[in-house]
Amino acid sequence: MSTEFDLDRPWRLDERVAIRPEPFGALLYHFGTRRLSFLKNHTVLTVVRALADQPSARAACRHAGVGEGELPAYANALAALADSNMIHERTVA
Repeated sequence: MSTEFDLDRPWRLDERVAIRPEPFGALLYHFGTRRLSFLKNHTVLTVVRALADQPSARAACRHAGVGEGELPAYANALAALADSNMIHERTVA
């Protein structure tokens, strides 16, 4: 796993990833790698969906109502998604 996830960088969901909402959160399926990831709650789903529209992952977390004390846990979840190629750093033009 990555040593540290940069919450202050812009991120996005990989275009080959499908999201299926579930009562516990969501399933992410990557059609390129054929990997499946589980999002364990609806807040992390809201964060992932907001990544492309927010200037940074930190902003996406704030948008989803994640408190400052919860950020390390969400950074770990996003790092795992980045390591599995579910999300990628976005280039800003």
